[in-house]
Amino acid sequence: MFENLSERLERSFKILKGEGQITEINVAETLKDVRRALLDADVNYKVAKSFTDTVKQKALGQNVLTSVKPGQLMVKIVHDELAALMGGKACELKLSGRPSVILMAGLNGAGKTTLSGKLALYLKSKKSRKPLLVACDVYRPAAVEQLRVLAEQIEVPIYMDLNEKDPVKIARDGVQEAKAKGYDTVIVDTAGRLAVDEELMKEIAAIKQAITPDDTLFVVDAMTGQDAVNTAKEFNDRLDYEGVVLTKLDGDTRGGAALSIRTVVDKPIMFVGMGEKMEALDVFHPERMADRILGMGDIVSLVERAQEQFDEKEALKLQRKIQKNQFDFNDFLAQIQQIKKMGNLKDLASMIPGVGKALKDVEIDDNAFKGIEAIILSMTPKERQHPEVLNQSRKNRIAKGSGTTIQEVNRLVKQFDQTRKMMKMVTGSKMGRMMAHMPKMPGMPGMPR
Repeated sequence: MFENLSERLERSFKILKGEGQITEINVAETLKDVRRALLDADVNYKVAKSFTDTVKQKALGQNVLTSVKPGQLMVKIVHDELAALMGGKACELKLSGRPSVILMAGLNGAGKTTLSGKLALYLKSKKSRKPLLVACDVYRPAAVEQLRVLAEQIEVPIYMDLNEKDPVKIARDGVQEAKAKGYDTVIVDTAGRLAVDEELMKEIAAIKQAITPDDTLFVVDAMTGQDAVNTAKEFNDRLDYEGVVLTKLDGDTRGGAALSIRTVVDKPIMFVGMGEKMEALDVFHPERMADRILGMGDIVSLVERAQEQFDEKEALKLQRKIQKNQFDFNDFLAQIQQIKKMGNLKDLASMIPGVGKALKDVEIDDNAFKGIEAIILSMTPKERQHPEVLNQSRKNRIAKGSGTTIQEVNRLVKQFDQTRKMMKMVTGSKMGRMMAHMPKMPGMPGMPR
């Protein structure tokens, strides 16, 4: 995500390195490169020009402090303007109705049905809501079944009527079902088309009029770039929706949609889909996204994800075990499960400042933990609890049972010992207490692969 844009912007800022002050000449040269970088990222031309004009205006005449280099000041100005370009601050759903009704709109292929499931899980697990999914896509084969399977997976109820072909009636009946059974949130998944057409617009407008949603969300595939922005504008002209959800932002996207939509449509990006897992839905924070675009990482989001999996009682119990040097493979396996719940591994790594760039060409497989899990699960309960009993014959048995090699087993045992010693050293510090329950990712220096 945004890797090419990040690289291009970094090269642009190098023009100011070694310069004693910001001048119209070196600013013009830098911003020429910045504008090209934005255009290559599929940012709307007018948006890119307006952005660089604003940066230039703010940069010229700035007094460069002796402790701040011109390049650093330019990065700060660009960062602030990128955040402003994307909306400035995060926007949340209203959730004010009884029940609150959320209408999902968008074209086929944007991931609208999956996003409906993700949003239901987000509201259930993070906002303590009682959502009801309503299946109103009566045209796409298996659309209702797809939503039913997702609802079952996340343990959220669904309203569907396979005998009814009028989506407006299904939507209205779904809201009535929520009122009757005490659900406080209704998420209405609607049909899409391959392109914007009059029939689609009339139908979605009729559904909106019938159920008067608190929030209408436009779901768009971030990988479609400027097409996403154009489609967003057409939908907004007809629906006047409250916010945008960008899906597939973890894919091979240049970022143009995320950087252009707010300016062109004047509606906030509320959520971003960052992976295939049902938990992979994040509130969109413009400042944090600006940090990531400029290679500064996103520690706040990383800590928030960790805290979602954080159990204070379990952490204190684990801390005591570490201090007594009793941290074992059972504990290690439990921490791996928590890390996996936090999301895509490469995305997590990119939140650490400097790591995203270092991992640009490195593939971190989401199944990277499978070999480690197989080895640990091939141990007996005694071996997991007392790693010191692992002799050569036990290791040979574990290697055969896990489908790995004796070298992989030895490597894991050695690195586990190193990790246990390191964790004991850091548990005395505040950061150590926070991170003691989190093993590092496979592929990182000194960790199991």
